[in-house]
Amino acid sequence: MAFLVSGTLRMAAQMADAQDSLGRKGKYNVQGPRVALTLSSPEVSTSTVAVLEGVFQTLGFESCQRREALVQDFLEELTGFREQLNAHGAPLGCVLVALVAPSGQLRQPQKLVRELSDCGALQGCPKVFLLLSSAPGAAPTTGAFLTGLSELCDRCPHWSLLQLLTEVFCRTAEESSGAYCPVLRSSLRGALCLGHVKPWETEPEPSPGAQYDLSKDRAALLLAVIQDRPGAQHDVEALGDLCQTLGFKTTLRTDPTAQAFQEELAQFKGQLDTHRSAMSCALVALMAHGGPQGQLLGADGKEVQPEVLVQELSHCRALQGRPKIFLLQACRGGHRDAGMGSTALPWYWRWLRAPPATPSHADVLQIYADAQGSSSRSSTTGSCDQADLLMVYAAAEGCVAYRDEKGSDFIQTLVKVLRAAPRGDLLELLTELY
Repeated sequence: MAFLVSGTLRMAAQMADAQDSLGRKGKYNVQGPRVALTLSSPEVSTSTVAVLEGVFQTLGFESCQRREALVQDFLEELTGFREQLNAHGAPLGCVLVALVAPSGQLRQPQKLVRELSDCGALQGCPKVFLLLSSAPGAAPTTGAFLTGLSELCDRCPHWSLLQLLTEVFCRTAEESSGAYCPVLRSSLRGALCLGHVKPWETEPEPSPGAQYDLSKDRAALLLAVIQDRPGAQHDVEALGDLCQTLGFKTTLRTDPTAQAFQEELAQFKGQLDTHRSAMSCALVALMAHGGPQGQLLGADGKEVQPEVLVQELSHCRALQGRPKIFLLQACRGGHRDAGMGSTALPWYWRWLRAPPATPSHADVLQIYADAQGSSSRSSTTGSCDQADLLMVYAAAEGCVAYRDEKGSDFIQTLVKVLRAAPRGDLLELLTELY
């Protein structure tokens, strides 16, 4: 299985205010050929596409294909691209796909992402998707996002792409005066460095300049349904101990109903807004059964949407400009990913928890942004009250989250990783969970 990280963090979030641990982590080997594809609708200016290709070349992509199609034909174009990659034969290092369309027209991006994620030639390889909105006929300016990404990749080749993105997100938000922030979704299983460096080299590079100040108070809220969830108590104890170690003042509520989930979040927000001293960050863990569409099920069996809970805390005045971390330990559907390649196991071995093959939704990084800056912001990108969010899911969309009498894979692994390196950049450390 693979976990999923989604967020709008604009800076490095280090729980113990120290240097990052990138040098000790595994990195993707991207020494093979890098292939990039720009797929744009006819309304997108050729100048915008040309700017994108320049960014790809800066990132070291030797092959940059360009295709133009109506948005409704994007899926067919990606199918052809996938078949082309499968026929390539030689191992690939990395694939980057830019999907550019007018704001609001790219309505089912996950369907497009899954089409390429299932490519056999890309098994275990990082797949990066830039999902860009563009105003029809907009001027060929790149905006802070593409400009910053190109500049930093060229200047800091040893930085991982996640490090680069948090720095670029910060610049983009500053340029738009906080009105707009890009969004990323990641299931990467290691550090991805696109600079021309060898994957085993660990030459020191300056850390990202934008880092959250975590020297003030920290608060955590743990909401866990224990009944009818064997092993959930072990998750609560492990996560509670970790929060205490990291200096969080922790509030625990067990077996909340669906309504209580919302009431506890509202009360938590109110307490933070009236807190006498400044806050550094907040962590909220939501642990429960999940519905087929990603809903959380309270102890009463009724549903609550996680997005409602996230939105509640996003409006907290005390956390403006501060990181807000959500951990969601719940199923998001009933699919059990069989994995990719010849090592995929029969269904009965997966039920017995044997190590699976590489999940089909792993090794994917999606970035939602505006091609020209903030002027054409779409619903897929983040607004000012959605910035500084980090959502970590125990399962990809539509998939189950594994748990047994010893606890869940997600929470138990998360605790082990953070205990081993509490001074690391949180976003980078999360890639170790996979």
